[in-house]
Amino acid sequence: MEGAEQAQSEGSNGLGERNASMEAEPATANGEAAPDLESSNSLQQPLLRRTGTLSASHLAIVGAKVSHIESLDYEYVRLFSGINENDLFKQDWRSRSKVQVLQYIFLKWNLAFLIGLLTGLFATVINLAVENIAGYKLLIVSDYIEKERYFMGLTILTGSNLLLTLIATVLVVFFAPTAAGPGIPEIKAYLNGVDTPDMFGAPTLFVKTVGSIGAVAAGLDLGKEGPMVHIGTCIASLLGQGGTEKYRLKWRWLRYMNNDRDRRDLITCGSSAGVCAAFRAPVGGVLFALEEVATWWRSALLWRTFFSTAVVVVVLRAFIEYCSSGRCGLFGDGGLIMFDVSNVTLRYHLMDIVPVAIIGLIGGLIGTLYNYFLHKVLRLYSLINDKGKLAKILLSLAVAVFTSVCMYSLPFLVSCTKCDPSLPSGSCSTTGRTGNFKRFNCPTGYYNDLASLLFSTNDDAVRNLFSTNTTGEFHPFSLVIYFILYFILGLFTFGIAVPSGLFLPIILMGSAYGRLFGLAMGRSTNIDEGLFAVLGAASLMAGSMRMTVSLCVIFLELTNNLLLLPITMLVLLIAKSVGDCFDKSIYEIILDLKGLPFLDANPEPWMRNITVGELADVKPPLVSLQGVEKVSRIVDVLKNTTHNGFPVIDNDAMPPTGQSTRAMELHGLILRAHIVAVLKKKWFLQEPKRTEEWEVREKFSWVELQERDTNFEKVAIAKHEMDMYVDLHPFTNKTPYTVVEDTSVAKAMVLFRQVALRHLLIVPKYQGAGIYPVLGILTRQDLRAHNLQTVFPNLPKAKGREKKR
Repeated sequence: MEGAEQAQSEGSNGLGERNASMEAEPATANGEAAPDLESSNSLQQPLLRRTGTLSASHLAIVGAKVSHIESLDYEYVRLFSGINENDLFKQDWRSRSKVQVLQYIFLKWNLAFLIGLLTGLFATVINLAVENIAGYKLLIVSDYIEKERYFMGLTILTGSNLLLTLIATVLVVFFAPTAAGPGIPEIKAYLNGVDTPDMFGAPTLFVKTVGSIGAVAAGLDLGKEGPMVHIGTCIASLLGQGGTEKYRLKWRWLRYMNNDRDRRDLITCGSSAGVCAAFRAPVGGVLFALEEVATWWRSALLWRTFFSTAVVVVVLRAFIEYCSSGRCGLFGDGGLIMFDVSNVTLRYHLMDIVPVAIIGLIGGLIGTLYNYFLHKVLRLYSLINDKGKLAKILLSLAVAVFTSVCMYSLPFLVSCTKCDPSLPSGSCSTTGRTGNFKRFNCPTGYYNDLASLLFSTNDDAVRNLFSTNTTGEFHPFSLVIYFILYFILGLFTFGIAVPSGLFLPIILMGSAYGRLFGLAMGRSTNIDEGLFAVLGAASLMAGSMRMTVSLCVIFLELTNNLLLLPITMLVLLIAKSVGDCFDKSIYEIILDLKGLPFLDANPEPWMRNITVGELADVKPPLVSLQGVEKVSRIVDVLKNTTHNGFPVIDNDAMPPTGQSTRAMELHGLILRAHIVAVLKKKWFLQEPKRTEEWEVREKFSWVELQERDTNFEKVAIAKHEMDMYVDLHPFTNKTPYTVVEDTSVAKAMVLFRQVALRHLLIVPKYQGAGIYPVLGILTRQDLRAHNLQTVFPNLPKAKGREKKR
């Protein structure tokens, strides 16, 4: 949401428009002029009783501040789409040249390349910083433990983690509150049509990058994968608009991208590039954008997202080659495959499907339980965050202290394990940063298996758990402690004021219980313990996030083992099916908590029982404008409403059939931003008349109408100008989407979402003289299930997930 000033810009007009216009509207505009036969027929009576007026809050809590909700204008696209059919845009569409088309196409592919390039560079910087900061910190603490200076080791670990967490939290709290969390729910909302405010600015990009380094290097139970997706979308948005709001390039070509639809495509490319940079999974990144975040998709967009992820992979590969010789500190070994398990030959029989199905069932149940508790914790944190900035900082520091103490002290609870003499010399009982055999507090020749997991970075812990041919190296007691600890830490870490991701914490939890399940199966299955850890991680992610296709491909690219494909597919399908029986995905839960009006793909069944006409009856009065309107009337409407769209009505229109009786005509829909542009130009007429098309083209260009400036307060109108007139016809979209009043809300919602609308006009079933041509306007707020249930109390209670709202 770009503008916090748009409190109810969708609002009153979005939630409120009924057939009564302000001041100069005719008396028949009250919508009660329907024929008597309709009102006398009992079959036409409303199915539902209503109470009150449909009104809903348009406030969303994005990051840590309350923001106002505005929708995006995907229908109002400039010359290359020709969707908006007002006179100016149609003329611009007709006058396009081949050079302009080539410039537009070249610019889109060039921006896709830059998105991949910059996202890869940002990901490299984050990985280098995290690995080196966390690695040297753990090496210093390990030296103190080896010298049996345990208290000093705890002090160094806790102090460094506190400092890193403090840096990340202060940046988020004071400079970019929208950088908190993963950012993926807000990206989903934006691509669904909700303008999430300040989510893709330069401050958010900077704080997200530095804060992710600090939070992940501090050892908190969070990942950098979600923030990388947000970083990719920030880069895409800034490139598309030519920089920040204050320092923006005025390059002529960038004007082609100055619309919501092209910016949406760029942000989709940025999200796929971010996933690719996080997991080094190009195909998985494209499928993630398609399955999880994008609401609308086109084949042309598929090509550009794939191109962006390909560029990311090339950049990452180049830096991996450069760092392989040790020129990047502790970051050096490895390749594009993050968690390679290709060194094991997977052989499984028909009976092995049973444990695979069980682990999918367990993943669905634990994922549902995790979502439930996380929902409760986030509601608690929202109360704490309301106390102010100091409360947010103290909460983050408290979580950092608790995490540090647990990481340091819990390995002392497990006993040391003797190294396998068959292992190569020097590979067991090390004090280094990586490996399955960390000595920690054990004597030479022994290792602490729990310290191998807790005293490592999250990526190294995943590698240890995914390691194959390591039967018995992790004891059940250690795995139980690790799973319980990370389940608790995952709940209390996500939601603090730092950039955080959910992918790695869920992978760690799932890997722990997957490996524990493999230990319990023992010799009764042919599947390796490390592969059970992979299946456990996949099942928990599907049970919590409800991803399937993209997640399957991401895990195949992470593990480099195509033989896992059949059983991974089975696990994901079972886990998602089980989770869907209980609640929504974690991202949908966060969307609800933030108050973002996300439109689901499928309407609730009971929405078929409500018509849009009944919905229009419970909406506040409709505000419309005449085709040639007085300036004072327009100023009054803009001052006293926050609507973003107004029907344009001609009261004395002559029907094309040649009838002598004049009628009211719905000329179309005009946006507030276009009206503000007209007032700024002071394009006023001395007398009420319609203007010629060439007169308008001389005064206005498509660039001016692309702007989303709706700030009317800066427009100064002189007193003598109030009695002048404005011809709104050239700026009106003459073909807005409409639905007849008998249309069900379910059908209207499907149309609204599939066509990516911002406004949907309700027209009467009966047309003719004396009948007002529009009854109301629907926006996304009107079509949300819980808003409707508030107004219609005798709706059938929603089952399953909706009841839990």
